[in-house]
Amino acid sequence: MKKITLIILAVLSLYTYARSTEKESVKIPDSAIRFRVLANSNDPRDQKIKEDVRDKMQKELYTLLQNTKNIKEARGLINDNMNSFKKILDEEMDGKEYSYTIDYGMHEFPSKTYKGITYEAGEYESLLVTLGEGKGDNWWCVLFPPLCLLEAEETTSDDVEYKFFVKELIEKYF
Repeated sequence: MKKITLIILAVLSLYTYARSTEKESVKIPDSAIRFRVLANSNDPRDQKIKEDVRDKMQKELYTLLQNTKNIKEARGLINDNMNSFKKILDEEMDGKEYSYTIDYGMHEFPSKTYKGITYEAGEYESLLVTLGEGKGDNWWCVLFPPLCLLEAEETTSDDVEYKFFVKELIEKYF
């Protein structure tokens, strides 16, 4: 009888664990603005340039949008500061063998899985920086509401790792 109870508990636990680890699909709301940087290629040097551009732009965007109250205000600030963004990009891309483009509008995004959540592909309002041919891996985040800006501001990680006790027992003994 104990073995049957243990097997039933194990099956129920595995089922619960499997359901809890399913990837959640999320569509970013229409009231969001994304920021995306496309690298020239996947060459490590091009990826480093992408990261440097991302860091400089994120810092500027955080300063600009940190107190933004609504999407209309965020749109206005982004549009009004396009020349400032171009200046940052000009400085960052000085001496590089390829140029860049920057555009604010509607752009296609592929699906992306981040921390177990899949963000759906689609056309989203965004500030898009394309470096060179834009054929490398990209980086993106949500500018408004300022999800990536909060991430940029944080200096420590408070990630918590959760473990499933029954799963660990089963793995240990079976």
